[in-house]
Amino acid sequence: MKIFVIAGEPSGDKLGGALLAGLRELQPMAQFDGIGGPDMAAQGLVSRFPMSDLSVMGIAEVLPRAVLLLRRIGETAQAIADTRPDLVITIDSPDFCLRVLRRARAQRADLPVVHYVAPSVWAWRPGRAAKMAPLVDHVLALLPFEPPYMEAAGMSCDFVGHPVVAEPRATEAERAALRARFPAPILLVLPGSRRGEIARHAPVFGAALERLGATGMQVLVPSVAERAADMRAAVGRWPVAADVLTDPGEKRAAFDLADLALAASGTVSLELAASQIPMVIAYDVNWLTRWLAERLIRIDTVTLVNLVSETRAIPEYLGRECQPQKIAQRLRVLIDSPAARAAQLQAMQTTMTRLGQGQTAPGLRAAQSVLNFLERRRNL
Repeated sequence: MKIFVIAGEPSGDKLGGALLAGLRELQPMAQFDGIGGPDMAAQGLVSRFPMSDLSVMGIAEVLPRAVLLLRRIGETAQAIADTRPDLVITIDSPDFCLRVLRRARAQRADLPVVHYVAPSVWAWRPGRAAKMAPLVDHVLALLPFEPPYMEAAGMSCDFVGHPVVAEPRATEAERAALRARFPAPILLVLPGSRRGEIARHAPVFGAALERLGATGMQVLVPSVAERAADMRAAVGRWPVAADVLTDPGEKRAAFDLADLALAASGTVSLELAASQIPMVIAYDVNWLTRWLAERLIRIDTVTLVNLVSETRAIPEYLGRECQPQKIAQRLRVLIDSPAARAAQLQAMQTTMTRLGQGQTAPGLRAAQSVLNFLERRRNL
């Protein structure tokens, strides 16, 4: 079985790595081709070009790289035509992937396609599911409330669990080593993993910490290795001392031991929830992206813990509300109020249960869903 897989972001690469591992377990003779990063490479995929070519977000950020992206779209569609895979799996990155699929389906109308990560039509641009349906047959959803949206548009869809429930935890040795270095209570600060996120959020987060004042807490800043230099430069301008962590074991231990967090919006809110860390979420974007988002978003919260738990326990400061004083005030509430922390912890536990904690690993569930889809298609 030949499978062509496309991932355009580090988060998609992690999903892809777990999915390919599941497919190898269930279908040992599967052969992989496509675009991915280190997690997918560990399962045997040789990426046709660096995945980082696709890792951009936001209209203003995409425009300077439009020529490269258009070239990569054409190259990827041609590779699918040349190799004639039994299946194409696209992982997130819908703007890129759907353009590739449009060209690939034009050359081969019966090409089987699975897309991993349902578009968040419940949040904004509800018409995306209908636009996706002519190009995608089956969807793997991360959130339990998403399948009905995909099915209504004409695609089959399975909720396969969220990868956060299968993330490795720190060992006792890792926790002990970090606690020896940082014996004080820990405040995690996570401005984001993209260069633009760090540039936008780090000054705001640093100013919020200054307004928060003395807490007796040690500020730790987990960072992906490829952004460590940017993060250290940004953190070095903060008025409070902070340590940037890049070692995977130290980062796992920091999540296990932290008492409080300030984080950019995104999947990290689920990682914090898995570790039961009370949090404040904040996020801002380029002015053009913000202007569009304010007019398009259809929900009153973007934090996944709030959405999955059907609460509004996690405070968030988005766009124009992403201000140091407001963030600092909410952090102080969490420090001083056991009731506020307890409400968050209950919402986090509900979230983890609903995302599949304690069930079959999401990568294996996703692989089984893919094979079930292919079996149904053969029997039509």
